[in-house]
Amino acid sequence: MLPVIALVGRPNVGKSTLFNVLTGTRDAIVADVPGLTRDRQYGYGRLGPIPYVVIDTGGLVENPTGIEAQMREQTERAVGEADRLILLADARAGLTPQDHYVVRELRRSGKPVTLALNKAEGLDPDAVAIDFHSLGLGIPLAISASHGQGCEELMELVLAGLEPPVEPQQQQDAIRIAIIGRPNVGKSTLVNRLLGEERVIASDQPGTTRDSILVPFQRDGHEFMLIDTAGLRRRSKVADVVERASVVKTLQAIAEAHIVVLVLDAHDTVSEQDASVLGIALQRGRALIIAVNKWDGIPPEQREEIQRQLALKLDFVPFAPLQFISARHGTGVGELMELTVRAYEAAMREMPTKELTRTLEKAMTVHQPPMIRGRRIKLRYAHQGGRNPPRIVIHGNQTALVPDSYSRYLANVFRKKFDLFATPVAVEFRTDSNPYDRNPGDKPHPGTPGDKPTRRGPTGRGNGTRANPAGVKARFKRVKPKPPRAERGGKPVGGGGRSKRTS
Repeated sequence: MLPVIALVGRPNVGKSTLFNVLTGTRDAIVADVPGLTRDRQYGYGRLGPIPYVVIDTGGLVENPTGIEAQMREQTERAVGEADRLILLADARAGLTPQDHYVVRELRRSGKPVTLALNKAEGLDPDAVAIDFHSLGLGIPLAISASHGQGCEELMELVLAGLEPPVEPQQQQDAIRIAIIGRPNVGKSTLVNRLLGEERVIASDQPGTTRDSILVPFQRDGHEFMLIDTAGLRRRSKVADVVERASVVKTLQAIAEAHIVVLVLDAHDTVSEQDASVLGIALQRGRALIIAVNKWDGIPPEQREEIQRQLALKLDFVPFAPLQFISARHGTGVGELMELTVRAYEAAMREMPTKELTRTLEKAMTVHQPPMIRGRRIKLRYAHQGGRNPPRIVIHGNQTALVPDSYSRYLANVFRKKFDLFATPVAVEFRTDSNPYDRNPGDKPHPGTPGDKPTRRGPTGRGNGTRANPAGVKARFKRVKPKPPRAERGGKPVGGGGRSKRTS
């Protein structure tokens, strides 16, 4: 399981800013307003030596009333879920009585606490840490979340001693499938149908499943590991402590799975929470399959309209197939497992560099990259950079300026060519080093010294000119037009002399 890190502190010390830095997103709202964050925010940490789950919390205040009391309850539950804690304080404001109160609350948990002094840009780290030594939490680490300073060192300190989760050999060989969705859509019923026995409790009461259940089984010669998760509801409707803890379990299940199966109820519409769960799985790059359950109870005259509504609301994941099933009667369940095997093979597929480059060249022939500042983006070759999701790395010039629309076009071309079924395709661009660049790593502007020579001018009209880098002798010269004969001392043309023609 992924370790869980909670960000705790008094209001307006930069917890949400640090959350966005650690996750590489903008999921948490950031503003210079105390008490802006109220509910807990979950995300996958990307900054640090190992992956983890990070929780953003509201500020802790002493003697809370009204909404502050609910914020404190949220923070206490986050502390209970976390494996390690990060206490944030304001380096510019110094040590305050509220910081002492937060430290007393965190000591009751008995969990490791790392003290980080935020907003320390431009300050002497030793000077700002003098007062905070009295808290007895070790050496404070000065950081600046808004500038990204010291954040990586902070996570190395917090995650020290933790090893990446190592899975048993049985789970490594098996196809891990996470079954997610809202409460009471039939997830546990689907698991029992696949196993052929009442392995997990299935009931009409929402929220029956509280923890992530790992169930290994075999089917058609393939090893599977099913992960039955608790239903995810909107935070405002979740009041049970155990159900709130299940959110972390679901996030961990998505991170560890190869395939994510989102179960929907055919009688309900696609809610905002369903789209949010799909977004989490998409962020992790997992293959997606959408199973529409209870399809047998839909009248035939309504099915076409439901299919149209599903296609309209799930247009942001067009590669995810829809499978209409009935978990209770077993209709479509066999086809669902066939889709999971196909999606797993696509997510783990190896693509030769030669075939990738050839596909890239054909794609550019059909649709060339756009012009940037009068120069055409050049994409030279492609190779595979990872699996699950398939990651394709493309090398060329000016790749940092490739539009998102062209990146999506290439992803669709690769998906169609290599049959990357039900899985997102990650396309990365890397710019090759410029041999004429004096400062490696800098990107010179077109037509300036240090830019790569070209036979065409800056406007690309083939005027016979080219950029002349420092130290490179030009091969092409502009030919100056000859002046009139009168300027060269010759006889004027068409006047001044007697015509030799006689009438």
